[in-house]
Amino acid sequence: MRISMCAAVAAGIGLMASVLPAAAQSRPDSLSMSCDQARAFLRSRGAAVIGTGPHIYDRYVSDQRFCPITEGTRPAWIRTRDTAQCPVGFTCVPVQDLWPMNDY
Repeated sequence: MRISMCAAVAAGIGLMASVLPAAAQSRPDSLSMSCDQARAFLRSRGAAVIGTGPHIYDRYVSDQRFCPITEGTRPAWIRTRDTAQCPVGFTCVPVQDLWPMNDY
């Protein structure tokens, strides 16, 4: 009985170890996508965190529906494999930051 209990615990730990890496997903990298691919990726998900360089990332949205009610959208451009400034979608920003008098 003791051996079977140890075997069951070891099997459970092994199963958890094999599942956990699959649960962690890496964020998409815009530098490995064309501009069209990056835009299609964002449109298909509505919102996504996209990496734009080593240790550089942001959350992009396809439209206002994916922002909190207290935020609006600002157009966003990112570097992709084939384009220096790809108009991927938008970022969410606090509404007060959208007022023209606040843009310096």
